[in-house]
Amino acid sequence: MPEKKLSIFEKYLTLWVLVCIGAGIALGKIAPEIAVKLDSLSIYRVSIPIAVCLFFMMYPIMVKIDFAQVVSAAKTPKPVILTLFINWAIKPFTMYLIASFFLGYLFKGFLPGTEIIKSGQEVELWRSYVSGAILLGIAPCTAMVLMWSYLSKGNDGLTLVMVAINSLTMLVLYAPLGGFLLGVNAMPIPWQTILLSVTIYVALPLVAGYFSRKWLIKSRGLEWFEAKFLHWLTPVSIVALLATLVLLFAFKGEVIMKYPLTIIWIAVPLFIQTIFIFSLGYFVLARLLRLSYHDAAPSGMIGASNHFEVAIATATMLFGLSSGAALATVVGVLIEVPVMLLLVEVCKRTCYLFDECHLDLPQCQVRHRIDAIEAQP
Repeated sequence: MPEKKLSIFEKYLTLWVLVCIGAGIALGKIAPEIAVKLDSLSIYRVSIPIAVCLFFMMYPIMVKIDFAQVVSAAKTPKPVILTLFINWAIKPFTMYLIASFFLGYLFKGFLPGTEIIKSGQEVELWRSYVSGAILLGIAPCTAMVLMWSYLSKGNDGLTLVMVAINSLTMLVLYAPLGGFLLGVNAMPIPWQTILLSVTIYVALPLVAGYFSRKWLIKSRGLEWFEAKFLHWLTPVSIVALLATLVLLFAFKGEVIMKYPLTIIWIAVPLFIQTIFIFSLGYFVLARLLRLSYHDAAPSGMIGASNHFEVAIATATMLFGLSSGAALATVVGVLIEVPVMLLLVEVCKRTCYLFDECHLDLPQCQVRHRIDAIEAQP
């Protein structure tokens, strides 16, 4: 089987995001009426152009998931339980605490002013940024984590199962948990909009992905589906994401030009949260549960990474395309790829910490030699 590699879109995602920042700012300066006109095309506060872009972000992710494999999770419950515990019992709350400490206390003086969000209410900018971080924290990754698991030589089958379970869990927990934490952050909570966003950006592409996957495999075969259809579909999600980012930054260009360090202030707590959650899952809990390396690596990766497509979609729908919350979710995209690639290397260099490690890596080979010597009489 040929070795999987990141596509040019995935490998250089950070670069494409930077290009979109520049393009969006330029669009906002040269022709601001275009972005305003596009965003005004809406039904019940749902921007039609953005909804189309965000659907095509989500559909390629959902169509890759074989939900029939969820039942196999019963054979290996520990890594699944670990992932669910980190994603829903720890990560949302640590994200809120870390973001609030840095953005609402440590960096508050660098984030002055207020903004008018989509509901017409005026909120402090730092609260809006924290809200974006919250939406990232309650959205566990269900897409590129498959690649992070592969690159770290983790258990691909188990990763797929955990991705499917996370997708289904989001349907139930995303709205109530998001509403609770946004309320703690003293942000207005449009419950109807939250539920609608989960329906449009999670449930709709999930259902479409499930049924179209079954139909395509039945009519064209699994080999064609994986080799042709998914290969063609992979860049669609990234292109749709980048198109959305151009619109986002068309609105945020003025703020970024006025406060260029804002991106850095937002990135700091997101980076710390990512490292903390990964370390907790991979180095602490996975070892306490005595998981093999092949199960520990994807468990740590899924906890650390975020489903930024859903976060961007929800922030846009709840608070508006030009909101600080939407900007914070975009910063999540900006740091996602380089940080996760760093963590892939951390996994491969520390595989010897786990009892079962059969990687063709120098660190694990040394461990195997030591184990063999110790086992000799």
